[in-house]
Amino acid sequence: MFSQDPIEWPDEVEVLIDHLENESAERALSREERALMDVYETVPVLESEDCLHEFWQSAVDHQRIINSFDLIGATTLVDPLNASRWCGTRSQERGGYSETEADYLATIEEDVPTGLDELIDLVLDFIEEELG
Repeated sequence: MFSQDPIEWPDEVEVLIDHLENESAERALSREERALMDVYETVPVLESEDCLHEFWQSAVDHQRIINSFDLIGATTLVDPLNASRWCGTRSQERGGYSETEADYLATIEEDVPTGLDELIDLVLDFIEEELG
């Protein structure tokens, strides 16, 4: 769907994610740590060709992930996630949408690249303020 390059996380984020993945086997992560993991793990879905449709068809706790994006301050992504909630009740194939539904979803998805562009700075600020 997008022509932009995938997010390349700074080393600081990658190291912290690796640490949290290892820690999660030994203890329950805090809400802030879980939010960071949720965001990190969801970005590839939002960068995919099926974007919001794929998100709603995935077997994740959708509300928790939306809350995670909200917790780190990524409201530019929270809005399209919430606006596309109806995709969760549709066909597993994106091609099954009516023309109106497909157009509406495409309109919602126009905001996703902007939200992804802001994400690295938001995540770094969140790490510094909440986990640092």
